[in-house]
Amino acid sequence: MKPDESPLQPEREQTDEGLRTERARTDEELAAQLKSTEADPTEAVAQSHSEELLRLLPVERENTDQLLLTERARSDEVLSNRDDFLGIVSHDLRSLLNTVSMAAELIEHDATHSGPDDTARMAQRIRKTVRRMNRLVTDLIDVSSLEAGRLSVVLTRGDLRTLVDDAVESFRPAALAKGVALESGGLEPRSMALFDHDRIVQVLANLIGNAIKFTPPKGAILVGAAREGDQVRVTVRDDGPGIPAGQTESVFERFWQVGKNDQRGLGLGLYIARGIVEAHGGKIWVESELGRGSTFSFTLLEKEPDR
Repeated sequence: MKPDESPLQPEREQTDEGLRTERARTDEELAAQLKSTEADPTEAVAQSHSEELLRLLPVERENTDQLLLTERARSDEVLSNRDDFLGIVSHDLRSLLNTVSMAAELIEHDATHSGPDDTARMAQRIRKTVRRMNRLVTDLIDVSSLEAGRLSVVLTRGDLRTLVDDAVESFRPAALAKGVALESGGLEPRSMALFDHDRIVQVLANLIGNAIKFTPPKGAILVGAAREGDQVRVTVRDDGPGIPAGQTESVFERFWQVGKNDQRGLGLGLYIARGIVEAHGGKIWVESELGRGSTFSFTLLEKEPDR
């Protein structure tokens, strides 16, 4: 197979050959039918029908061929994305497994020489790597659920302020370690909304985690929530490098970071966040300017809509 050739090419050539054979047989049958009716005046209607079919066949076949080429192009794109995706996932999982394996070997090799502190550090490295692997597997499951339209959300009415405060507190050590100020602000005393607690925690974890990654030391991140009509809007504002105007929609696409050295892994986080928010009946977007940071926002319904 040629480097730029589809892996489905052999099957397609066989299908095309069958189609050509079938079309040739149809042409022969119509030609024979037309010939048999030409000499018989009583078959004028049948002759007219055969002539009309012969006239329309090239047009219909051209339309069919064009549709077939379009579908094959889409199929090739899907296969290409799948292969790229599987390659990246395999690479990431292999790297994580290698880290676990090497750490375990070091613990075994140095068991009699290293002190308890060294062993504890190795154990912490293993636990951290396993957490990353679990996160990767969870992302893959969520993407599959989104693609199949089966992402599960259980909506209950709760106080969004409490959830935001908890998320900020859980990420504050990571922010402090990088020298970034992480605070919550603009929160109303009770920001009641309809949401799936664990899923919205997942969205906030992605947005705050990304903000910490891309905000430079001495920068600041502010997380807020405020009521807007019959919705509650949650915002995560950072002092990062910003996003080019033409890419503020692209950041929510699946695998957007593939091939880019921006430390975002597979580029699934924002894609999953969008799916979760939309499953809540809300929307998510980003406002950004290069060199002036970004503000990610999403909305949730305050209560069940009137039927």
